[in-house]
Amino acid sequence: MRTAELVMALCLAAFSAYLMIKSAELPIGWIPGEGPGGGAFPFWLGAVMMLCCASTLYKWYRRSSPQSLSSEPYMDKDTLRMFITIGGSLTVMIGAIHFIGVYFSLPLFLMFYLRFLGRHSWPLVAGVAIITPVFTFFFFEIALLKTLPKGFTEPLFYPLYDIFL
Repeated sequence: MRTAELVMALCLAAFSAYLMIKSAELPIGWIPGEGPGGGAFPFWLGAVMMLCCASTLYKWYRRSSPQSLSSEPYMDKDTLRMFITIGGSLTVMIGAIHFIGVYFSLPLFLMFYLRFLGRHSWPLVAGVAIITPVFTFFFFEIALLKTLPKGFTEPLFYPLYDIFL
């Protein structure tokens, strides 16, 4: 566990540094009359993440966190099996987006995850699997005017575009 804490803190610190460097290519401060610059949110998010990593590394060095004192393995067999199952199902969902789009791959993933991994009831699973893509559609496509991939199912959305746009 101690090694995992160190490795994750270092990896996240490297990602934070990368995020700060790339977002600094855009304005990161306040632009008068416009608001925050295009790089402001990712830059300051990276800066806060970097501070959190520094805090974690400090606690690791001082051995003042429970993880820094632990000699237990990071993952046991059950945790590794669950990690592979979830990672595999997410990979399938992301691959399915190309063919059936976000609005069909997302509910399929949610149904698998909630019913078979979470062992929730079918009414809850059906409710979440229906409400989530509907909300996502209206939020991205209608409110933000940002289209998400629909794959070969795109013609099914034309009537909704005619109604709402």
